Amino acid sequence: MGSKLNQEGIMLFEQPFARVPYENYRKIFRTSQKNVERDLGGVQTIANDLASRGSGGNLSPEEAVKSIDSMIGKVENLKRKLSDLHETAGKPTQDVMRERLHHLATVESLQNTNQPEFSRWADIRLDRWLVDWCLRAGKEKSARSIAKAKGIETLVDIDLFSDIRRIEDALSRHSCAEALAWCSENKTALRKIKSTLEFDLRMQEYIELSRARKTLEAIAYAKKYLIAWHDTHLPQIRQLSALLAFPPNTVCGPYKRLYDPSRWKTLAKSFRLAIYNLNTLSSEPLLHLALYAGLSALKLPACFDHDTKNVDCPVCDGDSGMRSEPLGLGKLAKEVPYSHHANSTIVCRISGKIMDADNMPMAFPNGQVYSLEALEDMAARNGGIVTCPRTNESCSFSALTKVFIS
Repeated sequence: MGSKLNQEGIMLFEQPFARVPYENYRKIFRTSQKNVERDLGGVQTIANDLASRGSGGNLSPEEAVKSIDSMIGKVENLKRKLSDLHETAGKPTQDVMRERLHHLATVESLQNTNQPEFSRWADIRLDRWLVDWCLRAGKEKSARSIAKAKGIETLVDIDLFSDIRRIEDALSRHSCAEALAWCSENKTALRKIKSTLEFDLRMQEYIELSRARKTLEAIAYAKKYLIAWHDTHLPQIRQLSALLAFPPNTVCGPYKRLYDPSRWKTLAKSFRLAIYNLNTLSSEPLLHLALYAGLSALKLPACFDHDTKNVDCPVCDGDSGMRSEPLGLGKLAKEVPYSHHANSTIVCRISGKIMDADNMPMAFPNGQVYSLEALEDMAARNGGIVTCPRTNESCSFSALTKVFIS
């Protein structure tokens, strides 16, 4: 019988999995809504003009027919745009949402972790997490290869991270255009989370105009884009106004920092944080979070003591004692707190298995303790003689003493 499935814990990890396609579909809905409002507004204007001129007797039959034809053309054009939007973005997004919800629904029917269906589901989840790690690490080609090989293209967010990379690449080239276009598309959502990303981008564009000493253009830019933020960012706007009096090579601290090129890297980080927040994505890869959870259950002070390390412990992984820093999973384990066990768990240094009533601890005359199973196997291979791997002392199996855990 396997352990009971913690469905609530699983779903905590899966919030972004369902949220990303939902946000995409909501964006498509807003685009459709804007098209409808704009085109139907034009139809309404023509209709009002037609009614006004018709009631005054200033409209000939030919003009009326021409106006009606124009209205029909606008409605047909709207219908075509909405149809294209549905086929190119709406329907694929619906399919993605359907696939992901079906994938999550599989877990709801499971009761424990030893069911074959859960193993298959967990394997797919691991593949998703590997793709997520690749995407966050900038390895998009590897991510696409894994997704295609495993048939999970609809279950991973390759398109989202492609957009992130595209916008971050533009920021690395000192261009805010793509990031500002993204802010415009997500203006309402950014306002809800009180993001200042758009102001930061506008601020940087103003700084670049000042760096180029385009004073008149900078003033015009400030009037058009920065003054609207005066209620919340007045101190920064005042400082930006004074920036025009300082050249790019100024040594005055506050203005030297504004000209600092490292601001572009800060903007890229701010953008990624904003898009993660909108899609409820964690700032850490999901693979790391899962590993943190497991490592936090195993991490003990003994893992960082050379004399008490266990070769089979993932927290001790890679630290040979010759290094001051752990390697592999041990490096990740440094980020998590120590485990708090209500009851001690004793692990055999030879086999890595837990010692309990079914696998008794056995003590050498020198006091070193190992599991019965490991020592029986050693005795069978060496004519009844067992050797302590730490001290190299040997004795007969019969000289060992049982240890009882209290």
